[in-house]
Amino acid sequence: MKIPLGISSCLLGQKVRFDSGHKHNPYITQNLGEFFSFQAFCPEVSIGLGTPREPIRLVNNADDDSVRCVGTKDPSLDVTDELVASARAQASWVSSVYGYIFKKDSPSCGMERVKVYRKSSATRDGRGMFAGEIMDMFPNLPVEEEGRLNDARLRENFVKRVFFYKRWCDLISDQPEKRDLVEFHARNKLIYMSHNQTKARELGRLVADIGGQDIDTFCESYLAGVTEIMQKPASRRNHCNVLSHIQGYLKRKLDADDRAELDQMIEQYRLGYIPLIVPITILRHHFRKTPDPYINQSYYMQPHPQELMLHNQL
Repeated sequence: MKIPLGISSCLLGQKVRFDSGHKHNPYITQNLGEFFSFQAFCPEVSIGLGTPREPIRLVNNADDDSVRCVGTKDPSLDVTDELVASARAQASWVSSVYGYIFKKDSPSCGMERVKVYRKSSATRDGRGMFAGEIMDMFPNLPVEEEGRLNDARLRENFVKRVFFYKRWCDLISDQPEKRDLVEFHARNKLIYMSHNQTKARELGRLVADIGGQDIDTFCESYLAGVTEIMQKPASRRNHCNVLSHIQGYLKRKLDADDRAELDQMIEQYRLGYIPLIVPITILRHHFRKTPDPYINQSYYMQPHPQELMLHNQL
């Protein structure tokens, strides 16, 4: 089954924008569409704004320093409260998706860096009214903007987070015991290490202390910790550290030439000469010949379908 995601309607080609147009994104519908299904929603249409319509924008209210969403021509058209209410009304179906793709720069759907107008100037420090409320209600939900999906690292990180979140939700829905949570951590530990080794160790200490914790409290703290770790894409340096760590499981199984080849591939990846998929492919080859139970159960070397070729661009 495809994994359901929420998405701004215009990105699927629906003509819901203020000018009756759309912002169809072929990568989303064609590439990601092979693995994800989309729940489309346009908050501006949902609150009764027609197509075409007067554009809206975020404006700083000098009286109380709040940000309001108002008409560009008619400032008395204030739809701030309506957009917030619309987000809250979608909580039921948003709770059943595993990620959300928003429309960049939108005063309703922009995830970050949305223009906020102050008198005659504008700064890019706002969030869309609808998107901001969704993100506040679901702080652990993977979210991204379609514009940022053009960046290979951000694109890979978003997809990886969605697949992780789906695995986590599936685990929780089965009412896991503590040993199940410990096993889940072991399978994802190398992913955490590739993002932030310090935070990964802190998460490991939380898991080590699971025996003395209430399971619901643990799950809440654990997911919040993982969200913090994975919000920032994994660095090339951390990937190299994890690759070398994985290589250590082969140290007694490889001859000198194979070890030298792996060392060379990891170093060439560190220098940016080859993509991540190259050392990962070599490691997979060796572990097929000499399997290791811990590495075999880890999601690190395939956190998402290889058909998406996300590791080919890192």
